[in-house]
Amino acid sequence: MMDNRYSRQLQLPGFGPEAQQKLRAARVLVVGAGGLGVPVLQYLAGMGIGTLGIVDGDTISLTNLHRQVLYGTAEVGQLKVTVAVQKLSLLNPEIRLVPYPTHLTPQNAREILESYDLVIDATDNFEARYLINDACVLMGKPFVYGALHQFEGQVSVFNFAGGPTYRCLYPTPPSAQEIPDCNTAGVLGVVPGLIGLQQALEAVKVLTGVGKSLSGYLLMVDYLNQTQHKIKLKVNPENQQITTLQGSYAVASCTKVPEVTATELYDWFKEGKKMLLLDVREQNEYMTGHLQKSLLTPLSVFRKQMDQLPQHLPIVTICQKGSRSLKAAEMLLEKEASTEVYSLTGGMEAWLSQLPNKLVVK
Repeated sequence: MMDNRYSRQLQLPGFGPEAQQKLRAARVLVVGAGGLGVPVLQYLAGMGIGTLGIVDGDTISLTNLHRQVLYGTAEVGQLKVTVAVQKLSLLNPEIRLVPYPTHLTPQNAREILESYDLVIDATDNFEARYLINDACVLMGKPFVYGALHQFEGQVSVFNFAGGPTYRCLYPTPPSAQEIPDCNTAGVLGVVPGLIGLQQALEAVKVLTGVGKSLSGYLLMVDYLNQTQHKIKLKVNPENQQITTLQGSYAVASCTKVPEVTATELYDWFKEGKKMLLLDVREQNEYMTGHLQKSLLTPLSVFRKQMDQLPQHLPIVTICQKGSRSLKAAEMLLEKEASTEVYSLTGGMEAWLSQLPNKLVVK
């Protein structure tokens, strides 16, 4: 059965049964089951990776579907890892799939990574990337990096065979104001697929020894203009000496924003608290489901509209996951430090997870 399923790979000169057996014995952890993670998981499952671990605490949303093509419209609201395991087991019932329906944190990273040979960073935020890097360096595990922005992408292999780490490329995280956000900047649906496939290819190279990996190089691709180039990376030995994980990898913000949880905000509703709810997502996101009495004020035009907002009410900013609402709240506090403003922790995804049928308008 194995020969039939993988016969086209087994015929490849320089690959053959020995490399296929290495894939079958491999244990790969994919952190993130979204735009990058979906193509990584589909192809590694199809190619016969013996064990695939999948870490993701998010649910499927309608705005995911243009690029996360493993999922369907009827599965909106379900956990990504649950649906991914169901679909991938149909693709290849010979492999073992291990779901972790959670986000990777400094508290669970070592336990989760411990039994895997290779980690694939398919996340979309700096907090996770630096945590993955530090955990992999600490535990002596290589990881495959991928990132994207609009029509562009990056791929590399870090912490492999004495090569550079992610901190050799980016020593410290950017400030909150410097972070690009694909929810506002946008992303062409096919771009994560292309970068994810490059990551899957690099994983196969590392696991089998076939070909030359991107360790020591950063591949940069501009798909709009169909150009690409490689940058040679230097090793900083200090970055290979990590002995402990940080307590938190949250990106530092210049302005401390008070946050309110979904249950706390719901209590405010029930108490009749007077407040102004600002939904800073784009209109298409807002129309998929928003809180009662929330005012659509997209972050892309937020600074222009701030002067028109009432000044006498407490303000709660809301987005999809919580990052854009923090930026909007920071803008308000920078304009007037005495403003009573809160950001909804975890955004609408947290609300829909904890209070799915409460005060949501579609």
